[in-house]
Amino acid sequence: MSAPEPPAQWHRILTLLADISLFIGVRSVWTQAASHRLVVAAVVCLCYASILVCGVLTLVVRQARSLARIDLVVLVTAVLLALSAWSVFHTGGDEAVLTTQAAKELVAGHPIYGQPWPWLFHPSHGVALTPTVTGGYDYTYGYPPLETLLTAPLLWIGHDGAPATAVATGALIAAAVLMWRLLPTQWRSAATMACLGLGLLPTYGRQGYPAVLALALLVPVVIRWPRIGGGGRLGRAGLAQAACLGAACAAQQLPWFLTPFLLAGIYAVRRGELSARQAALVLLRIVAVTLTVWLLINTYFIVHEPGTWLRGIALPLTQGAVVHGQGLVDISLYFTNGSDRLDWYSHASMLLAAGLLAVFVLFVRRLGPAATVLPWCAFYLATRSQDGYYLLMTPLWLASAVTAPIVEFRTAWQPRPRLLSGPHRRQARVAAAVLLVTPALASAAVAATGAPPMAMRLTGVRRALPTMVTRLTLKVTNSSGGALTPHYTLTTGQGMSRYWSQVSGQATLPAHSTETIELRPPNGTFTLPHKNIRIRVRAFTATPQTLSSSDIALRPAD
Repeated sequence: MSAPEPPAQWHRILTLLADISLFIGVRSVWTQAASHRLVVAAVVCLCYASILVCGVLTLVVRQARSLARIDLVVLVTAVLLALSAWSVFHTGGDEAVLTTQAAKELVAGHPIYGQPWPWLFHPSHGVALTPTVTGGYDYTYGYPPLETLLTAPLLWIGHDGAPATAVATGALIAAAVLMWRLLPTQWRSAATMACLGLGLLPTYGRQGYPAVLALALLVPVVIRWPRIGGGGRLGRAGLAQAACLGAACAAQQLPWFLTPFLLAGIYAVRRGELSARQAALVLLRIVAVTLTVWLLINTYFIVHEPGTWLRGIALPLTQGAVVHGQGLVDISLYFTNGSDRLDWYSHASMLLAAGLLAVFVLFVRRLGPAATVLPWCAFYLATRSQDGYYLLMTPLWLASAVTAPIVEFRTAWQPRPRLLSGPHRRQARVAAAVLLVTPALASAAVAATGAPPMAMRLTGVRRALPTMVTRLTLKVTNSSGGALTPHYTLTTGQGMSRYWSQVSGQATLPAHSTETIELRPPNGTFTLPHKNIRIRVRAFTATPQTLSSSDIALRPAD
């Protein structure tokens, strides 16, 4: 009888890393719970003990089966920590309160799209606002309806955004458990670490992000996705994956960008083993199931509020939110004084998405495993390039890396026009790839090199106290060739504060004109920060979309 198989060393290390990742963010949960939620604090203390014991056992067990059991204990510990964190931090952010309010309106039989709810964003609530270039804020619900439908039965849970955060946190836990179960045994701890470790995604779950629900639905879609429709048959598994894709698209907009890459990859792999007609039929069946599920989830809203529903789910693309994020737009936002061509960042993003999809189709044998990563590259050039667009979907990167390796695409079909098949085909293919992404890069360059259309100079300050400003007087020069209607704000770091009110001076500045204006802080007063903090006055315009920024020397009075 052969001896039990010892665990691979890399498996031990992976389990240990997953175990270590659970330490991140746990102290804040314990600190909050220890004062008034002793049961939660006790659970957290037990989780600390579990992490320590698992760390020891991971390094000393001799059998692969024993290490697999430790993987399960690490997962259970991660789930308990996620639930403990939710129990003390469950009020949520703007997405959570909007989703919960939408669920309340749905239960009451009222429309949920196109309805402003400004009271949700009262300064005392501490809920983040989304400022727009029109000088206002977006107070409406702008996501597909699935999370609202799931939140509606949970309104009894609590106030603020608690019902929505419960849905998102539950979805994240379900994603972790499902991914853990579907991955090969030795890779399971990676699922625990990617979904529940590192302190990343659980935070988004507790903020109530609908993208977390979309992630959970995409996990079964992405695992072994090149095998969907193998042999020309979808089968139960393929039908379930197509249904989950439709549900994911009905949960949040990010899956819309991933879907074309998955569909193109599935067609290429099937075309490699089947005829063009058979591969197309497989793809059509997947699309039909996906659309059917998506339509079923949206049917009530399509019937009862078709116009506002359509505008609502398209809102992130049309709302005109101010530039923000960690992408290329930072050039205009922080490193220069602005740009009169901000719209070109949006053009660059869409062109890059289209270009990367075309490159993916041309080189699917090489790029197939990257199908779950490529779509998010386009957001780096967008006007809204927040890192959440990248990291929220990182568990899919892992799932694809483990279950969709490059060998799955070895025989995938790749279109080869005559120009790409000649004697200089290598050079031609490189040139084709560069050509396909060049329009996006050129558009990004146009946006980044734009000049601010306005210059602003501080000419007067009114104070209530030496460190408290009540009015600012600015001399604003419009150097552009068209009239501009700017909206002003002061920033002392990243992000945007509330807009300041203009109390005197012309609202619209004619071309090549100079105007003196007076601004009032949104709450009546503005407290000056530390003297070493950079203060910038920013002016946004909507048509055309521009940004002008100027540093101002605003210091406490003697």
